[in-house]
Amino acid sequence: MKRLALLLSLFGLTSCSVNTPKTTISAIPPSPAKTESIVLGGGCFWCTDAAYKLLPGVLHVTCGYAGGTEPNPTYEEVSAHATGHAEVVKIDYDPSVVSLAALFDYFWSVHNPTQVGGQGNDDGPQYRSIILYANAAQKVAAQNSLLAAQKTFRDPITTEIVPLTKFWPAEDYHQDYFAKNPEAGYCRFVIAPKVDKLKSHLPAVKSS
Repeated sequence: MKRLALLLSLFGLTSCSVNTPKTTISAIPPSPAKTESIVLGGGCFWCTDAAYKLLPGVLHVTCGYAGGTEPNPTYEEVSAHATGHAEVVKIDYDPSVVSLAALFDYFWSVHNPTQVGGQGNDDGPQYRSIILYANAAQKVAAQNSLLAAQKTFRDPITTEIVPLTKFWPAEDYHQDYFAKNPEAGYCRFVIAPKVDKLKSHLPAVKSS
C-alpha cells in the first residue's frame, strides 16, 4: 500500500483526482465555423433583445444605437431625439443553424412594422422599425423579405432599410435587461407576454 501511495504521489495523483470525472473535449460545444451579424430595430431594444435570444442559432445579442448622425450617443440623448439614432440590436448568429431570411421572417413577428412614430406605447423616432444592412446581400434579403411580409399586412410596412454606418453599443445596464430584471414592471407586463407569444413562432424560423 505504501508503494502504491508513493507511485500515486509521484504522478501527481490523489484519491480525489482519481475519482473525479475529467472534462473531455466532446463535452465542450464546438465553436461555429462562421458567425455573421445583422442590425435590426423594432421598438424598445429590451424587447427585441429578449425576442431574438429565443432563436436557435443566435449566438449573442447586443443592445445599441444606429441610424443617426451623432457619434457616441447616450441613452438620454437618443431618448431626447438629439441624435437621430434608433434603439437597435446587433444579432450575431450561426448561419449554419439559422438563415438570414429566417431572422428577417421572425422580425415581422417581433413588432408591428406598420406603426409610425413608435412601437406600442413607446412613442418617438428612436423606437422606429429599421433594418440596417452591412452589404449588398443583406440589402437584397431585407427588401425581398419586406415585399413578402407586406402580403400579410393590411397597412403599409413603414420599416426603413438603410445602410449601416456605425453601431454604437448601449450602456451596460441595457444589456440582457429582461433576463436581469424579470420582476420590473416593463418586463412583467410588456416583454414577458411578448416572449411567451413569440415562442409559438420558433419552429417556423428554424433553417432547414
